[in-house]
Amino acid sequence: MTRDLNTEGPVAGQQRMVLDVACGSRMFHFDKENPTVVFGDIRSESHTLCDGRALNVEPDTLLDFRHLPFADETFRVVIFDPPHLVRVGKKSWTFAKYGGLAPTWRDDLAAGFAECFRVLAPYGVLIFKWNETQIPVSQILALTPHAPLIGHRSGRQAKTHWVTFLKEPSGDGGES
Repeated sequence: MTRDLNTEGPVAGQQRMVLDVACGSRMFHFDKENPTVVFGDIRSESHTLCDGRALNVEPDTLLDFRHLPFADETFRVVIFDPPHLVRVGKKSWTFAKYGGLAPTWRDDLAAGFAECFRVLAPYGVLIFKWNETQIPVSQILALTPHAPLIGHRSGRQAKTHWVTFLKEPSGDGGES
């Protein structure tokens, strides 16, 4: 199912205020059908995992986080959880669940950050998730001029980082 690209919710006058630019199978969303969220991803596909479970990547709209099809300052919250692996088998369950990075990952992620901040309203929040199994989070945060507000490590080995940014209003697109 693919919803229209507009930011109107299913109820007349309801604003879709949240954008998830790489939603995958919506794993960390409590409400996977939340009407205030635009679920976007570059892929739409279904897989059967090794344990027999179905994995469905079904975004509301197909989109590329490097070139978002939305007007400037449209959303109050943007979620950016891009693929984080450069070395991953194209037929592996890890690739099916999380995707993989291209050799141009630095440029791709820098463009993704720029687009996320472009569509984020002033004083809006960007929630960024990164697992540093292969690439340290410090290298990723260096790809944006915006300074994080807060962050938290999680996971068994504390390699997953949840980072929150607050977009400060300014005349140049909100750089902090």
